[in-house]
Amino acid sequence: MSVILPCLNEVESVAGVVREVEDALRAAGVAGETIVVDNGSTDGSAIAAAEAAARVVVERRRGYGQAYLAGFAEARGRYIVMADADGSYDLAALPAFLDALDAGNDLVMGSRFQGRIAPGAMPFLHRYIGSPVLSGLLNLLYGTGVDDAHCGMRALRRDALPRLHLRMPGMEFASEMIVNAARAGLRIAEVPVDYRPRTGRSKLHTMRDGWRHLRFLLLYSPTHLFLIPGAVLFLVGLVLLVALLPGPLQLFGFSLDIHYMVLGALLTLLGSQIVALGLYAKTVAVALELQPIDRTLAILRRAFSLERGLILGGVMFAAGLGVDASIAITWFARGLGALDEVRPALFALAAMLLGVQVAFSSLFLSLIDLQVGRTG
Repeated sequence: MSVILPCLNEVESVAGVVREVEDALRAAGVAGETIVVDNGSTDGSAIAAAEAAARVVVERRRGYGQAYLAGFAEARGRYIVMADADGSYDLAALPAFLDALDAGNDLVMGSRFQGRIAPGAMPFLHRYIGSPVLSGLLNLLYGTGVDDAHCGMRALRRDALPRLHLRMPGMEFASEMIVNAARAGLRIAEVPVDYRPRTGRSKLHTMRDGWRHLRFLLLYSPTHLFLIPGAVLFLVGLVLLVALLPGPLQLFGFSLDIHYMVLGALLTLLGSQIVALGLYAKTVAVALELQPIDRTLAILRRAFSLERGLILGGVMFAAGLGVDASIAITWFARGLGALDEVRPALFALAAMLLGVQVAFSSLFLSLIDLQVGRTG
């Protein structure tokens, strides 16, 4: 077992944590090593860790994720345990992590909420707002089913690392690990871990690091960020656009007229653009192996081809152009006089713009596949 401790100016605690690791390894009856990844300390942390018999790895690129990636590259154990060098985690829980890995789990998360959180160990905002909200969002978007997604003590099988595709350099590395584990179909378990007040000054920045986690969760899920909101806007807009094409409507005591049709055209075009951006994002992510193909993209790939996209876009554009042509014929037939054809003109405008977007989106998606295929 390899226990990895990222370290940035933790001279007051790192030696004690290294000794605590050794005690926990002996209690678990397992051979192991302690790796301290010095991430730019200026207070002698690396010396203190080495004197406590840890193997020190220097990673000059700053960042929580960078430190762990450097530690993973040096780890020799079949199992890898992640913890902090500030003394906040009770490493007596290590045998429970070992048992969970022996039981066949690939990633074992510590849960501070299932263990004991000592007074003063976790700020109020983190305990009752930040961690629950971010963990809940992660579970909602990715179905991971963990109640403490940001616990820093966790363990994993070494042979599972290649399937995690870990890249994030900062604090969002913690979320990336869980998301990629769920996407790769790895078995995830949780064990209780006690959480203590840390030694020294915290490196966490509540707003900045919270935003980085939230940003990662949203950007890493084009389906929820783009496709679902875009599809909702598109459908609502299309219903308004089509329903109001014949004339005004009375609905629940409200009169829906041309202004709602304009809104429908806007929502239709806006929604289709957002959906297109989502498809671009998913295609690029799969092409760069940042995420596997999901059901949405699999269905699209079975149904989509460049030729079908061009035909569909052409038909939509031609339909809009045909409506505009009929309006022009009517206008000429009336001697170029007054013309009241706003509804069909608005419908034609939306159809033509959608047609152009579908055609060029098809070209762009095909271009991505072509370029990645050539460079891959």
